[in-house]
Amino acid sequence: MNKIKGTQDFIDLQLFNFIIDQAKQHCNSYNFSEIATPILEPTELFKRSLGLETDVVSKEMYTLNTGEGGDNICLRPEATASTVRAFIENGIQQTPWKVYSWGPMFRHERPQKGRFRQFHQFNLEVIGSDKISEDAQCLKMLDTLFTNFGINEYAIMINFLGTSEERKAYTSKLNKHLDTITDKICKTCLVRKDKNIMRVFDCKNETCQSLYNDAPKIVDNLGAESEQEWKQLQEQLDLLSVSYTVNPKLVRGLDYYSKTVFEFVSPNLGSQSSFCAGGRYNNLVKAIGGKQDQPSIGASIGIERLVMVLEPIKDTLSLPHPAALTVIIPLSAEQHTLALLISEDLHAQKVTNDVLFEGSVKSMMRKANKMGATFTVLIGADEQENRTATVKNMINSTEKNMDQTELAQYLKKI
Repeated sequence: MNKIKGTQDFIDLQLFNFIIDQAKQHCNSYNFSEIATPILEPTELFKRSLGLETDVVSKEMYTLNTGEGGDNICLRPEATASTVRAFIENGIQQTPWKVYSWGPMFRHERPQKGRFRQFHQFNLEVIGSDKISEDAQCLKMLDTLFTNFGINEYAIMINFLGTSEERKAYTSKLNKHLDTITDKICKTCLVRKDKNIMRVFDCKNETCQSLYNDAPKIVDNLGAESEQEWKQLQEQLDLLSVSYTVNPKLVRGLDYYSKTVFEFVSPNLGSQSSFCAGGRYNNLVKAIGGKQDQPSIGASIGIERLVMVLEPIKDTLSLPHPAALTVIIPLSAEQHTLALLISEDLHAQKVTNDVLFEGSVKSMMRKANKMGATFTVLIGADEQENRTATVKNMINSTEKNMDQTELAQYLKKI
């Protein structure tokens, strides 16, 4: 039996865990706190937050009904709505609430390079601040994280979507423009034009993208306050030495975004080039059920995609080295119990070790070598009788016989 399409087994988690650990440390240095939310959430949560016409809600969610009169629940497709629900439900009063989380998300998408049906995200959110300076710091924070990883080839795309009122006026202009080219755009864009018009900019069709180069830009249709915030954001990013490109077609695929939106893209990921994305969501808290709006900004990092970006430069990373391994080899069944006792004594003194029970001494030595053992501890009849052990250094092939009580100190020292 094989794994489900769009999922994967993680046999070597070294790079995956390194990313999580580094991201946690980085967020902690910015005074973020870690939280965790359930994988199962009410389906209604994402209908309210993401929008009924988004691909995620209309096509991609894994939902289940718990029976007649039961709850309609789903596997979470993203983390921001869950974090906002937690903010409301737990009565968080102190803002801005700066938190991060990570875990699996689920979407029934077409599997391809960098896109899975079960995938992992590292998410950070700042809930309860309308200051554009938070947006600038968020982008700088992420830029520094990826630079610290040693990633050189990536670009930051930003755009400004304005307020809901400004978008309403803008979409009217956009609709009039699209009316002039309806015979040239694809069927998907025709559907989006009627249901969620700004999503036409997400189209992968090259002909459509070329046609949209002449479409009105939302940043040219901002009110005075939004225009000032957009200008401030760019000025702060320049002062913080964050290199970015304004992409007027960047709208993101979820309805809750407003004002600042951004993506970090890599040329090494193919068509799914984004490995981090986010933006501001000033009206989401109230939309989900909060008593009042809490202007917020957040971002998500696709861990599998970041693994793909880092894999070619893995050797340059400061990955944690596993502790030196000691392998205990009893020479016969009579020494098995003694080997267990020695192993537990070494564990109690923080010496990483394993015990081999099967095979000839020669085969067990070969296996210890393949395991990457730094030392082997051989326990035979003589060692058992004399309460000693023979320690072999697998690096330089030297041997030393010593009292069993000296083992831990010797192995830790070496």
